[in-house]
Amino acid sequence: MKKGNSISTFQLIMIIVFSVIIGGVITVCLLKFSVDFKGLFSSTSGTIITKNDTQVYEKSSLAPAVDKVYDGVVTVENFQGGQVSGTGSGFVYKVDNKYGYILTNQHVVEDAHEVKIIFNYSTEEYTAKYLGGDAYLDLAVIRIDKENVKTFLEFGNSENTKIGDTIFTIGTPMGTDFKGSVSSGILSGKDRMVSVKINNSNQDDWVMKVLQIDAPINPGNSGGPLLDVNGQVIGICSMKLVDAQIEGMGFAIPVEYAKSHVEALEKGKEIEWPVIGITMINVTDASSLYRNGISVDKNIKKGVVVAGTVKESAAEKAGLQKGDVIIKIDDKEIKDIANLRFNLYQHSKGDTMKTTVIRKGNEKTFDIKL
Repeated sequence: MKKGNSISTFQLIMIIVFSVIIGGVITVCLLKFSVDFKGLFSSTSGTIITKNDTQVYEKSSLAPAVDKVYDGVVTVENFQGGQVSGTGSGFVYKVDNKYGYILTNQHVVEDAHEVKIIFNYSTEEYTAKYLGGDAYLDLAVIRIDKENVKTFLEFGNSENTKIGDTIFTIGTPMGTDFKGSVSSGILSGKDRMVSVKINNSNQDDWVMKVLQIDAPINPGNSGGPLLDVNGQVIGICSMKLVDAQIEGMGFAIPVEYAKSHVEALEKGKEIEWPVIGITMINVTDASSLYRNGISVDKNIKKGVVVAGTVKESAAEKAGLQKGDVIIKIDDKEIKDIANLRFNLYQHSKGDTMKTTVIRKGNEKTFDIKL
């Protein structure tokens, strides 16, 4: 019995030792395999490095994703009077039997007498035809012959992205000498509300809901694609805050805006924005209020003043009058003209919009059928 128990105990010990060794080997192999497995199916490549005696996985390259889309990105040249008046970027998003279709910013091709593009893989210029665009969307579509197109980019989805996701851009900053420049960073913010000027206006005309990125973008990057690590377009680079105290704040139009309107732009259709039929002045614009003979309570710091109504317009039919201060649309606070337009343009023709105004010190609400 004792001898039998001794042999049994020895066998048990050997089994435990053997199991620990084999289990450790399997665990190490699985951990190593899991990193390699991730590298095989990711758009980016990575390496295992040692930091402070600890092995970690570090992403080292976006090259596979860049290679996938690089030949579909273009430099866009705006010619006026036979001379290049400005450059921007764009990308091929669709190819049919005859043409390749390129998306860019409207401000890149604004007032162009001729538009030409240069692919990243070439120095040759190709003449493009302007199909349609919209200043408020800041999007435009141009096209070229299919024979000159090597590849096109796929639309992705910005709504599924998360703050901190890796992103990259390809474009032409500071002129054609730097065409095909790649910059990367992270998604810094979503649903940022940024006021912009339309057609060289002297005031903010419109509020854009945009993606914020920290990837460097410069004059000439406008119209270029904002891409995720899979090389799918999640936005269109449009603008950058420029200030001595600001660094690393770029903005892109979410791709959903493009997907919603690109078919109409291809056909040259004008985007129909709803109107209410008023002329407007910001409540803070004292000089314009004075010129129009309008006096506003000094305690009102935000809002839009009705300077006049168009005859037979939706506003006139609803009962709005000169001097009314619009402070809310659909119970959302209105700060200025740009903010009013943003909220107005969330509606469609035929909608009824609840509008709250201050008239002679009293709040009144009107239902305006657009």
